[in-house]
Amino acid sequence: MTIHSISTKRATRSAEARVAAQDWGALVGDLNSYGCAVMPALLSPEECAEIAALYPHEEHFRSHVVMARHGFGKGEYRYFRYPLPDLIGGLRTALYPRLAGVANDWNERMGVAQRYPADHATFLQLCHENFQTRPTPLLLQYGPGDFNCLHQDLYGDLAFPLQVAILLSQPGEDFTGGEFVLTEQRPRMQSRAEVVPLRRGDAVIFAVHNRPVQGTKDHYRVNLRHGVSRLRSGKRHTVGIIFHDAK
Repeated sequence: MTIHSISTKRATRSAEARVAAQDWGALVGDLNSYGCAVMPALLSPEECAEIAALYPHEEHFRSHVVMARHGFGKGEYRYFRYPLPDLIGGLRTALYPRLAGVANDWNERMGVAQRYPADHATFLQLCHENFQTRPTPLLLQYGPGDFNCLHQDLYGDLAFPLQVAILLSQPGEDFTGGEFVLTEQRPRMQSRAEVVPLRRGDAVIFAVHNRPVQGTKDHYRVNLRHGVSRLRSGKRHTVGIIFHDAK
């Protein structure tokens, strides 16, 4: 069975079940403490292979970006077109409500007025009213020597403050190097780096831009960027789930 032979309804139910099975108390605790959290085995090895195999087929994608042409690093990625593959769309829908509560709590602690609706369809409607209509989930491909510079995926005025990346390849077998890296730029302090170990099928939730940190008197915000270290050998595929659409 391929990813496209699963009905949208079945894929959504499957996504909701596997998202609900995660330890959300621990995940939210890690997000609040470190700005990232790992969901183990969100996808099966077979699902990882099926998604990675979509990469050469242009009919699934709206655009193709070669990073070196834009100074983003080395490697390439493709943005999916609508309709998204059922499993990716289902995960995007199922993950959003779990993360909207975290996003609203963070904004309240940072004194940011923006609040996010409880369901993803309503949030996407807000994006589209803001002329952000292009889908942002993407499939990334790295080869030897490739890397992704530290960056933030904002894409427009309305940006959801958390996103998810799922590793589709097996470290040590399919590739070496290529670690997911997150950095925090703290006011009047040196930056902190976080290297997140992942296995095939694991997903990392992470802050896109800012997150709150408790200071001596009140919360303050830190600025985050994410990237991928240099691939030493092999090939690495990742799917990124970004919850806001782009202009």
